[in-house]
Amino acid sequence: MNHKIVHLPSGLYFVATPIGTARDITLRALDVLASADLIAAEDTRSLRKLMEIHGVPLNGRQIVAYHDHSGAGARGRLLDALQDGQSVAYASEAGMPLIADPGYDLSRAAAEAGHLVTVAPGASAALAALTLAGLPTDAFFFAGFLPNASGARRKRLEELAAVPGTLVFYESPKRIAASLRDMADVLGERSAALCRELTKKFEEVRRDSLAVLADGLEHAPVKGEIVVLVDRNRGTTVSDGDLDSDLRAALKGNSVKDAAAMVAEAHNLPRRKIYQLALDIAKDED
Repeated sequence: MNHKIVHLPSGLYFVATPIGTARDITLRALDVLASADLIAAEDTRSLRKLMEIHGVPLNGRQIVAYHDHSGAGARGRLLDALQDGQSVAYASEAGMPLIADPGYDLSRAAAEAGHLVTVAPGASAALAALTLAGLPTDAFFFAGFLPNASGARRKRLEELAAVPGTLVFYESPKRIAASLRDMADVLGERSAALCRELTKKFEEVRRDSLAVLADGLEHAPVKGEIVVLVDRNRGTTVSDGDLDSDLRAALKGNSVKDAAAMVAEAHNLPRRKIYQLALDIAKDED
């Protein structure tokens, strides 16, 4: 046994769980799970299995389900336990609680009520991927999951295009090919990394440009949990005047679509934005 029973003051204890390999849990996390008066989990079955692997007994305690569909009732039960002076441990299904996982409303409510809120930190897919991607880590932006629909996804990518740091996304294997295509179109020719199944048997990291990564999925599709990282925009700043003159020159002898593609590629700018500017110029000239 790698855990011990410790005295936990009344409070809410967020517990990080492994993102794959079960032994990536911390000793402190095991102590909290062994000692808390009440345990809550995003997925009760996976937490029970994790506790069994590490020999953490329930000793008659119940594991309460708390997830996106639990509603205010389940949150109220946990807050009542805190009000009664109990210690409450909450674990996400995998990784750090609240990072693209439920728990924000619970954390805020507990803090606003004056209860102790703390964390037993541990594995995080986003941070593990940043370590492996080979991209700058001095500044990064975690964007979570992009919208499912391509139009909404492209709009969100346009909003993120100017972020001065590495972009970090979570994605599903069903949407990864379409997402990478949209990223290549909107964000331009940037270096990127596709990390999947981190800490698991089939861990893999693919590093290349967004376009090449997208092409690669046609021949070698992927499964499992995926993190995509995209380098910041390294193009030089282009003034509105220079952009306007370049578009007007490109529109002479080229279609609006081709002119926009040429200028967007030349300046490493989002194609959709340049296409709209080209449309506006073409209308003015008609």
